[in-house]
Amino acid sequence: MVDRSPHIVIVVVNLPVERDRRVIRECQALEAAGYRVSVICPRGPDRPRLVPGTRTSRIHSFPQPLAGSGLLSFAAEFTWALTAVTARLVGIMARDRVDAVQACNPPDIFWIPGLLMRLLGRPFVFDHHDLSPELYECKTGRPNPVVLRILRLLEKASWRSASAVVSTNESYRDLAISRGGCDPDRVVVVRNGPTIAEVDATGIDFGPTDDRDWTSGPTSPGAPGVPSSPQRAGRTKRIVYLGVINPQDHVEVAVLAAERLVALRGADDWQLSIAGDGDCLPELRRLAAERGLADVVRFTGWLDAAEVDTLLRSATLAIQPDAPTRMAELSTMAKTVEYVARGVPVVAVDLLETRRTAGSAASYLPTGGPDEFAKALDQLLDDAPARNAMRVAGRRRFVERLAWDHQVRSYIRLWNQLLPRHEAGHRSVAYSDDVDAASPLSGRSH
Repeated sequence: MVDRSPHIVIVVVNLPVERDRRVIRECQALEAAGYRVSVICPRGPDRPRLVPGTRTSRIHSFPQPLAGSGLLSFAAEFTWALTAVTARLVGIMARDRVDAVQACNPPDIFWIPGLLMRLLGRPFVFDHHDLSPELYECKTGRPNPVVLRILRLLEKASWRSASAVVSTNESYRDLAISRGGCDPDRVVVVRNGPTIAEVDATGIDFGPTDDRDWTSGPTSPGAPGVPSSPQRAGRTKRIVYLGVINPQDHVEVAVLAAERLVALRGADDWQLSIAGDGDCLPELRRLAAERGLADVVRFTGWLDAAEVDTLLRSATLAIQPDAPTRMAELSTMAKTVEYVARGVPVVAVDLLETRRTAGSAASYLPTGGPDEFAKALDQLLDDAPARNAMRVAGRRRFVERLAWDHQVRSYIRLWNQLLPRHEAGHRSVAYSDDVDAASPLSGRSH
């Protein structure tokens, strides 16, 4: 029997889909709501056939032999990605009906197949993950004005060609309206973040006390996601950085802050764990070695979801060293939501979207220099009542507003409006419209 459920193709080329937790959650939500999903993405090393956590959402991957750095390398990479994505999309359309396409940036080049969908009278959704012009400015000290203008034109084309725009926060929505000229009624906020069940399944105790001790019990060194370390009596506090390690992430500030923290309080009762991967990881390892920090700064590499949970379950504090750039000011950092979801107090630079995410669960710094971070970390490491208050506030903020459980309702309502032929009987009860009667394109963020 032919499955006639509406078929949505999602395009993501920044990562293989099995490493993009937002797109994985979108696929799971669509499948649960009665849609069929296919994903076009770069080929990962394991070459899975289905999106993780789904029953039928198929992956149509393509090789990415042109990844590199530099302007010409990026141009070649994006040209290849556009060609490969278009070929995969046409191939899927030749075998099966495609009712809609969702394209995730970066890069902002998939408005071209998006226009094809619009010409066929079918929806094209732009899932806006990053501000490409601002990201380019962050990565180069002297941005080329011609390149910057091209990036802004491509971004605008992505906004304007879309039937609807999914923005990851209110700042991105405001830009889609002001810079992109989008109709506010077709821009909806769908934030990033884990589900409540994902976090609660780890067995974390979110009570009013803060007695996390990673020298014993299930979160001791050597457990999945927790780097091994020489045992020291009294070293019971862990500071965590979780995320990508690229130039715009300024993770070197965390290492330099650790050096200052050693000078302030010694190194007997704490350690900094840096979890993630990226272009700057080798340089960061060298920096830690050169500064004599090998015993207090540990690198875990890339962690899977279970390992992230284990590491954050052991954390006393989290650090967010993003510099006060326009990109950081307007972007919601995935790591911040992960910290807050698990009740980990955050020390961060005072940025607009970081405040909107963490609220009183974070301690905010004016500029984010290493000395500022070291002083704030030192104070909080000795102030358990303050950490407990931040911990409870963060957990409450996550449960009541930030969790994917709230975001998914806006996401599914959007698709139910774009594809009205979708029968109500297919929809999961969890996404029923009686949960919230607001328009799916109202731009409301939960």
